[in-house]
Amino acid sequence: MADSHAVSEVIGQSNAMRPPGRMRAPGGTWANLRLYIGRQAASPARYVAEQLLFALVGWVPTVLGIGLRALLYRLILRMDGVAAIENGVRLRFASHIWLGRGVYIDHGVYLHACPNGIEIGAGTFVMHGAELHVYNFRGIPHSGIKIGRHCLISEYNVLRGQGGITIGDNVYTAPLVQMLAVDHVYDDPTRPIIEQGITAQGIIIEDNAWIGAGAIILDGVRVGKGAVVGAGAVVAEDVPPHTVVAGVPAKVVKRIEGPATSPRGTVYF
Repeated sequence: MADSHAVSEVIGQSNAMRPPGRMRAPGGTWANLRLYIGRQAASPARYVAEQLLFALVGWVPTVLGIGLRALLYRLILRMDGVAAIENGVRLRFASHIWLGRGVYIDHGVYLHACPNGIEIGAGTFVMHGAELHVYNFRGIPHSGIKIGRHCLISEYNVLRGQGGITIGDNVYTAPLVQMLAVDHVYDDPTRPIIEQGITAQGIIIEDNAWIGAGAIILDGVRVGKGAVVGAGAVVAEDVPPHTVVAGVPAKVVKRIEGPATSPRGTVYF
């Protein structure tokens, strides 16, 4: 399903770059096939090699599969030391993925690294169902996803890195967090949104931040060092360091000043 969606998105993005009245109709079968392959790997040869390796060992369960992938996936991606990749992990543009020592990639994770790559620092865990998706074919120079050391990206997080996402060290996210480093232009009411282009400023999450369940971080936001984002918050503005924000839109509800001013039992997320 995700690959089928990718084909539709590719066609939509290509059309979005054209002026009104010049929407490109889908080409023939071979043209669409080449377009699809070009959105999956750095070259047709890389596509064949990566898909062959996925077919051979991508499905193997248990520690046997983890060991095989730790050994053989070095042929298609950059790995510093040993990283653990569970079965059922989907990789696209594997040649643009870098994993630090001790990284753990859980079952069902989807990494699409085109074109500037995904970098995951040593000791970081990416949990079941998370999607780290760069998918930039518009030439945005600062696209990509970079995650620091000893982070936890929890279940079913979605990170869209067209404008670039940079996450520091020791950052934890709860399930269902979204970081969306891209936005659509919609200023002209006479034109469809798909024809008006996008903006992509990027998102920065500084060291030791904690993002609560279901929070949404919008494009252009910086979350400061040691900050906490409450569950379900929609963050559209920068979050100062060592503060707690909550609500829609998110606002500062607390300054983090030390244990003496933090009563037990207070729950913000």
